[in-house]
Amino acid sequence: METPASSALPEIPVIELVQPMPGFPDLARFALVQVDDDGVLCSLTSIDRPGTRFLVVPPVTFFPDYAPEVQEDVLTELGSSSLDDIVMLCVLTAGESLATTTANLAAPVLVDTATQRAVQVLLDDPALSVATPLIG
Repeated sequence: METPASSALPEIPVIELVQPMPGFPDLARFALVQVDDDGVLCSLTSIDRPGTRFLVVPPVTFFPDYAPEVQEDVLTELGSSSLDDIVMLCVLTAGESLATTTANLAAPVLVDTATQRAVQVLLDDPALSVATPLIG
């Protein structure tokens, strides 16, 4: 299946991870919070531990050619009925500036806007990095 390419993030009150993020086994409920005025930079902020958050962006904003396939089993896991409901986000590692900030393209977070469920998927593509510079 093709990857959705939208950079517009819908407002989703609470997202439930169907599998925990690696290293955070007890965190399953997150809010998608807009960080900038354009709605591009957001954070996945833990509902259960509000001090824990992950900066995320739609990859199309910085990587317009990034288009990994979404597997059917992932859609089933999310309870998705349509690929149109899927928003793809990449987790950022913040640097001192945008020039030193990196994105994890090897493991995007897929959010189903209809079911409000999400999962981080590890893509089987050695060409994708967990630390791809945002600007390069």
